[in-house]
Amino acid sequence: MRVSLFGALATAVTASLIGLSAIAADPIRIGLVSEITGPNAEAGGYTINGAKLAVEEINKKGGILGQQVELVIEDNQSTNPGTVLAISKLGGRKDIPAIIGPIRSTQTQAASPTIAKLGIPTMIGGTDPSLTRVNNRWLFRCRPNDLYSSRVIADFGVNSLKLKKWAVVHSTDAFGSGGSKALTDALMAYSVEPVLVQGYTNNSQDFTPVVLAIKKSGADIIGTYMTNSQDLGIFAKQLRQLGVNATWVGSASIVTDTAMKLAGEALYGTYGVADFNPDANDEAKAFSKMYRAKYKLEPDVYSSWAFDAMNVIATALNGAKDTKPENIRNGIVGLKNWKGVEGIYNFDEAGDGLRGYNIVKNDNGKVAFVKHINFEK
Repeated sequence: MRVSLFGALATAVTASLIGLSAIAADPIRIGLVSEITGPNAEAGGYTINGAKLAVEEINKKGGILGQQVELVIEDNQSTNPGTVLAISKLGGRKDIPAIIGPIRSTQTQAASPTIAKLGIPTMIGGTDPSLTRVNNRWLFRCRPNDLYSSRVIADFGVNSLKLKKWAVVHSTDAFGSGGSKALTDALMAYSVEPVLVQGYTNNSQDFTPVVLAIKKSGADIIGTYMTNSQDLGIFAKQLRQLGVNATWVGSASIVTDTAMKLAGEALYGTYGVADFNPDANDEAKAFSKMYRAKYKLEPDVYSSWAFDAMNVIATALNGAKDTKPENIRNGIVGLKNWKGVEGIYNFDEAGDGLRGYNIVKNDNGKVAFVKHINFEK
């Protein structure tokens, strides 16, 4: 009887310990919204790569709050409604303390009210300045907004390249419209009024009317805010086919791996402002080396911003010591001079963390780093 009782007690204790171990081993789950299907699926794949690489490195170092990290990925199908649904699914779970949201400004704009209602810290990659100016305290941008990119584009084109006949081409979505306005304002600060401001609809298959308008305007420099890499590839080829050889300085999409593959030689010699470049800083160099080794691909902005977003979340959670949303928010805003792949982060109350861009050039298919410009505010 005694042996039987001892055995029963031992079994019960063992079961309890196993149960406690299982609880302790339960991972910290972070949500990720990405473009798994739809026209931007290739870009979405890079985003997932970047986030997964960050998770691997975080887990090697002990995880978050002593627990391993696991990504919960939702497909937004490259659409605004799909983004709202993906955010709602992740936000409806009780085990996700933070979310890595979309890189597209228009998708973030659509999902912002849902994010505000859920009250979950959400990292975003959209660069439309207005996204962090809608009284949503749960959005945190892991890229510089377009008030900075536009200032760099204008400064470089006017002062370094000495060109003043500008054509501004932009998508008519939130990102493109916001970028176009910011660039026009930045040029006006140099007393330069664009000879053409031309919008287009995303996923256009023919840019001939846009190219002909540029040709007619006599512009010697083109500034672009184009959302989708596919559009940029088509535009670049048609621009050269129709004989427009104006200097081109574009937003970050001009140096994405997808755009450069699609456009090929049509993008040779163009300039861009890129928040990420493999040679911009020591953190970018280390990340690029890891990324190439793991995926046999060149890293770009889609992977770099997601890598930083995941690491910002991990740093904030470890600093907060728990998973309460308000404490995570305070942890993010409290980051000072935090060195990431994209640059040095100092989050303000609005949720903006970065204030600088790299100027780069497409040197026969390779993105060459020119210089980094950072602003105080």
